[in-house]
Amino acid sequence: MLSVQFIRDNTDRVKRDLALRNTSAPIDRIVQLDERRRAVLGDVEQLRAERNAVGREIGKSKDADARNAKIEAMRLVADQIDVLDADLKAVESELDALLLEVPNIVDPEAPRGPDEHSNVVLETVGGLPEFAFTPRPHWELGELVDGIDLERGVKMSGSRFFALRGGTARLHRALIQFMLNEHSSAGFVEHYLPYMLSEASLTASGQLPKFRDNLYRDAEEDYFFVPTAEVPFVNLYRDEIIGPGELPMRLVAHTPCFRREKMSAGRDVRGIKRLHQFEKVEMFVYCEPEDSTAELELLVQRARRIPEMLGLTYRVVALCTGDIGFNATRTFDIEVWSPGAGEWLEVSSASNCLEFQARRANIRYRPQADAALRHPHMLNASGLALPRTLISVMETYQQEDGSIRVPDVLRPYVGTDVIPAVEPRG
Repeated sequence: MLSVQFIRDNTDRVKRDLALRNTSAPIDRIVQLDERRRAVLGDVEQLRAERNAVGREIGKSKDADARNAKIEAMRLVADQIDVLDADLKAVESELDALLLEVPNIVDPEAPRGPDEHSNVVLETVGGLPEFAFTPRPHWELGELVDGIDLERGVKMSGSRFFALRGGTARLHRALIQFMLNEHSSAGFVEHYLPYMLSEASLTASGQLPKFRDNLYRDAEEDYFFVPTAEVPFVNLYRDEIIGPGELPMRLVAHTPCFRREKMSAGRDVRGIKRLHQFEKVEMFVYCEPEDSTAELELLVQRARRIPEMLGLTYRVVALCTGDIGFNATRTFDIEVWSPGAGEWLEVSSASNCLEFQARRANIRYRPQADAALRHPHMLNASGLALPRTLISVMETYQQEDGSIRVPDVLRPYVGTDVIPAVEPRG
């Protein structure tokens, strides 16, 4: 979150950034509460100083009547302090809650615009694939290779669920293993993370309170199902101090991700593009503030390396101010081409969150043994998300009979060169 001091010192900038995000937050109320908090603190400190001074006089006093009068006066002062302490507690409680509603500042270099239509395509890599036949969308290919079972997924769980089997399931697993291996070989330390998290963890990462309606929750145990590995990665060092020489930390993990799709009703209803449950390989970085711009570039390069190695057409998109997420100051998306469905699919968002999440999670680091504590910067990027990467692979490598060639880099993982078309199961 933004510190109250930053909001106080940069009120106009914070309000301008809210307008650029096409959103709002109670900035005036925050400033008002901060003024009230500081005024009450001043009054409390003054009264405590008075009480301490008079206490010393009482100890030295030889006049019983004068001493008793001062004691009675200090009882009244103590009552005043109690009233002010209660007022201070109420002010701080409201102030802390409102600060959680304020999004991050936006990078001055982010494109301006109110929504996704103002995003800027920076680069497109590879030409659109050409076919001697009309390419099929993945939901048709899934039937031809008997690999995607939408009907039984819906039967088991409801809409926006699916099942994979056979060669398609192996291809899905191969993509996860391949991506983990690639990022690990580049120095990202692989982690296995919890899939259920506490409310404190979701608050620290910035998903709560704003996105509560998009999260799945176990009401009995009060656990939230992980929406992305970014959340547990933020909380690895919550309330801790990272020692000198430990930054940067570059981390990677695979987790399932669980999200409600209330905001996308009626969108992407065909196939497996928008789901309540999906898989993702996530990269995450803790670094010193001076290095976060370079680390963001590294994450973008790592994310785009995957479609390059898979032979997929992709593009890099700079998100505009109105489309940047709540926690981020700057975001770049990687989108891969889906030739069967004829659309671009987002498979990665690489974001710099500055110290926003570290401050919420109370994470600090010490640059040197005798240096003052600082908040690290945190960054995240999908590396990549599934099943959209699977969709692009299936549609890009499809053959006329509906079979799917396996990209060269995945063949050691899948164990075959081709996923054949078969007669559909009953």
